[in-house]
Amino acid sequence: MGDVFKALADPTRRAILDELQDRSGQALFELCVRLTGKGFTSTRQAISQHLAVLSEAGLVVVRREGRYMFIDLDTSPLRQIYERWRVDTCESDT
Repeated sequence: MGDVFKALADPTRRAILDELQDRSGQALFELCVRLTGKGFTSTRQAISQHLAVLSEAGLVVVRREGRYMFIDLDTSPLRQIYERWRVDTCESDT
């Protein structure tokens, strides 16, 4: 779970997740263009390094098709965090 918090600590990685929330399955090139359009100046190599951190945390799934890389959002680690600290209404009444 520490990997998830580390991944979420960086504003560029959060922006990547926001872009993937809007449109999952983007090619790396498309993701870079969309981030540049929002004022981020990271290089494609830097975005790839951020994606590696997000992938290690389980927040994205990177798949290759030929020479292209596509990125999909995976929110299951966030659900696990939510479930860990979720207050159950039955428990809070006791």
